[in-house]
Amino acid sequence: MQLSEIAKKLGASVHGNGDPEIRKVANLVTAQKDEISFLTDPHYRKALSDSNAGAVIVREADLPHVRDGACALVMADPYVGFAKVAQLLDTTPRIAEGIAEDAVVEEGAVIGKDVALGHHVVIRRGAVIGDGAQLAEGVSVGINAKIGAHTRLYPGVRVYHDCVIGDYCLIQSNTVIGSDGFGYANEKGQWVKIPQTGRVVIGSHTEIGACTCIDRGAIDDTVIGDNVIIDNLCQIAHNVHIGFGTAVAGGTTFAGSVKIGKYCIIGGTSVFNGHITICDGTTICGMCMVMRSIDKPGVYASGIPAQPNREWRLTASRTLHINEMYHKLEDLASQVAQLKAQLAESTEARLKKGE
Repeated sequence: MQLSEIAKKLGASVHGNGDPEIRKVANLVTAQKDEISFLTDPHYRKALSDSNAGAVIVREADLPHVRDGACALVMADPYVGFAKVAQLLDTTPRIAEGIAEDAVVEEGAVIGKDVALGHHVVIRRGAVIGDGAQLAEGVSVGINAKIGAHTRLYPGVRVYHDCVIGDYCLIQSNTVIGSDGFGYANEKGQWVKIPQTGRVVIGSHTEIGACTCIDRGAIDDTVIGDNVIIDNLCQIAHNVHIGFGTAVAGGTTFAGSVKIGKYCIIGGTSVFNGHITICDGTTICGMCMVMRSIDKPGVYASGIPAQPNREWRLTASRTLHINEMYHKLEDLASQVAQLKAQLAESTEARLKKGE
């Protein structure tokens, strides 16, 4: 693609001579003359000056550091520019082409225009597949489920009955949408299953990573909003709500009925207690254990960072004695209070005597 065409699509201004043809994106160190790169951190201006990239995406302040002869696209946010160029030059193949002969579409299912179904796809009765959707090999869509227009499901995705996925979504391989929530009653040691009769409802422009499990609601729905991104290997329990624009990194676990606000950032392998609410604009650092609701936006963290094993063993040993140390400190505080009281009484007595 010509650089001028890229600039037009990005709304960027072009600086430099020529109009090179750009083949792909690359990092500053390895980029060649038919490739485009970007700079977001001023600490790497030396790499920018030395780069052989045919074009770079930079902020205005970084223009003086662009190598002579290279072209530059100036944008307020070069990283967003990089993402959009990567989309323009994306060579990822389609998930499926046409409708495979061994795809199974039950009577009563509705298939939109230009839908692609890979080998061994199964569409159950009452399901609706929107226009332009692509379902790769081995995908199954349950009874009365709905898949939005131009949504892509990678191999092995399972969408259970009645679940709804919006338009322009992307769901990676082996993710399960709508499996039963973990609902049981205990009768004298015997587990009694509670049928999970809610759905999973996923908005539009949402992406979900591989091997993530999103449980259907126990009675009401589990809801994932528009423009949400969820990484691999996440567990989202029944009746969880995740708001617009929230990002969830890999390995995160949400217990039942958690409500996550809009525009939250959740670090990997975090764990959320059930029935709590996290307000809009909250950032949760990686490996957090979130046990209570958060009603003020900000950055929250927990856990012990990695340290040399010898230091950790010492810290862990001392941790086991925290309760004992707490009671000792209470005793010391009581003794100090008594000594202060005695000293005050003694001082007052001496003053009365005129000493």
